[in-house]
Amino acid sequence: MNRLLDKVALVTGGSRGIGEAIVIRLAEEGANIAINFNSERSRIQANDVKKRVEAIGRKAIVIKADAGKKNDVEEMVALVEESLGEIDILVNNAGIAPFESFMQLSEDTWDRTFNTNVKSIYLTSQSAARRMIPKRSGKIINILSTASLMVTSPVIPHYQASKAAGHMLTKGLAIELGRYNINVNAVGPSTVDTDMCTDFLSDPEIRQKETEANPLKRLGTARQIGDAVVFLASNEADQINGHLLMVDGGLTVKAAQPEDRLEH
Repeated sequence: MNRLLDKVALVTGGSRGIGEAIVIRLAEEGANIAINFNSERSRIQANDVKKRVEAIGRKAIVIKADAGKKNDVEEMVALVEESLGEIDILVNNAGIAPFESFMQLSEDTWDRTFNTNVKSIYLTSQSAARRMIPKRSGKIINILSTASLMVTSPVIPHYQASKAAGHMLTKGLAIELGRYNINVNAVGPSTVDTDMCTDFLSDPEIRQKETEANPLKRLGTARQIGDAVVFLASNEADQINGHLLMVDGGLTVKAAQPEDRLEH
């Protein structure tokens, strides 16, 4: 406990699901948190997460901002500094995964996916790094996916492409920012039972197949992703840089089998 005592963390997409779990785990380890959300429907959830952080005994603020827009990002980072202090930890968690097969894929869905999943990493990391470089300290952690390494479904090629781009961006930033003692790493979850996957996993057959396809024969949890983020944000990971930590039960080290029925 208290591995991150009095550190300031910004978590994009921190109002629900994996983002919420990351916020809570960082707070449990002593960090003060800025919780980013992007839509009015998430405001109540963001405030609920804020109350949970405060109940732990840490400070929290909520900020509505589109992490894929430069002006929003600059205003968000400035507000974090004004309210909580300099950012020590940036977690780029904002992400979407709209299901559309390639031949039905619209330009709008492509652009929204890359703006949210890739451009947001570029903008928030650049803004935070400008503040981290002078103090020669900082941790940037990008939440990616098993789709960063493998085709996970035939109906989300845009999502897979965006997560693969996020993987390479992580590596590039690790090299460029490493000279300033800034660690840039990523976490790759497999399917996690959160609200993003509610409709997908509501089909009992799909849930069973997802579970059976995993070497550990279980789905991951949002808290497990939060545990990985805490580790990468802590001093224990000071010599880890440019790494994609897979929290996937071994899914990406096994070849897909016919019974996995990925087309479903």
